[in-house]
Amino acid sequence: MPDQKQVLVENAKLIFRNFEGREAQFNSAGDRNFSLVLDKKLAEQMKAEGWRVKQLRAREEGEEGDYHIKVIVNYKKGRPPQCILVTSRNRTELGPDEVGMLDLADIKNVDLIINGFWSDMNGGGYSAYLKTIFVTVNEDALQLKYADMQESELGSIMDDDAFTVGVNDA
Repeated sequence: MPDQKQVLVENAKLIFRNFEGREAQFNSAGDRNFSLVLDKKLAEQMKAEGWRVKQLRAREEGEEGDYHIKVIVNYKKGRPPQCILVTSRNRTELGPDEVGMLDLADIKNVDLIINGFWSDMNGGGYSAYLKTIFVTVNEDALQLKYADMQESELGSIMDDDAFTVGVNDA
């Protein structure tokens, strides 16, 4: 069996994001993953090493389709990935219950490390598993304006007693 491989990609582009593990046409319920777009040089190098690199169809005639690799986000067994959300204010580690928010995030930058594990299935090759990801999000003017305010628990503001007293007394 070949050795485990590891690849660091900075300023990565992600497509087909499904950190939540939604069931979809090409995804079973609970399977968390995304595709990492690769430049041609890295794609050819990884393909030569045995990684399961694929190529999308070209959008326009005469162009070459993007290369990509499916990356598995595995919380089911073994060491879970480290997923960090970065804002202007701080960085927050996302666990399996929070990582789904990355599916809709307005991403500014992604740096990640993937581990490759050899599998003999489907002709053999390295499957990519997420090891570490840092996702920096774009923040709009209001998010930046109120970034220094301390967050409160919505439940403590919206609990039944706080509203029923004022509403019922009117």
